Amino acid sequence: MIGLAAGIEMADMAWEVKCREEDMKQRALENERHAIDDARRSVDEKAQQLKVLANQSALIAGFSMVVLVESNISEEINSILLTFFGLVVAITIALMLVSTLNSTYILVAILRYDCVERSVPFDVFWRRRCEADWKVALRAFSVGVPSFMIVVALVAWVSFWNHPSLYYSASVVTAISIMLTIFWFANTQRKWGDFLLMSEARILTRGMSSAAESNEGSGRSEGDASSVDMRDSLQLSSLAIGELSESEM
Repeated sequence: MIGLAAGIEMADMAWEVKCREEDMKQRALENERHAIDDARRSVDEKAQQLKVLANQSALIAGFSMVVLVESNISEEINSILLTFFGLVVAITIALMLVSTLNSTYILVAILRYDCVERSVPFDVFWRRRCEADWKVALRAFSVGVPSFMIVVALVAWVSFWNHPSLYYSASVVTAISIMLTIFWFANTQRKWGDFLLMSEARILTRGMSSAAESNEGSGRSEGDASSVDMRDSLQLSSLAIGELSESEM
């Protein structure tokens, strides 16, 4: 009887060890699936951002080219105005082409990233190989937008040069372009420009969101203190943090 009991106990222990090993293997498989899914989500997120930037830059570059080709230029137009008009159009097209080409090449590169093997983590790959070019593309787009608004203002003077109401019509277009340029710098660029250049910004907002959920039962004061500490440690702008943290939390 003693030997039978010992044999049953050993069989139970062996069964528990086998079950534990199978459980560990299953967990390892699930962790690997989660890692692959996370890598694919990261690639898809960056790909969507690059597609949007490339499409918008190409659109503005196309508009600028159409303006240059289709404008009715009078032979009596001021040579300085015409030279400045051609210069601004060329600068706008060049900036938007830089943004489009950089975004396109980065998009092709990240789509070739192996989400299964992951010899290099995608975050590391992005920071080392792609982030600098992404910043160049975004800065080129940010400068190209007000440059395009200058083109819109100048094309009015070029197109209406021989018209009797030149000064009235061209002044209206110029005033609207100036107001949109001021709005771009004062609101859109000021609010989102630096934030979009920061790779840590979204990581911070996710961390703040999860920290707020975990500390909801213990009180809001601890969550506020941790959020302030994280802001100071990463040195992110309070405007960008405030906008996204309020919408995600």
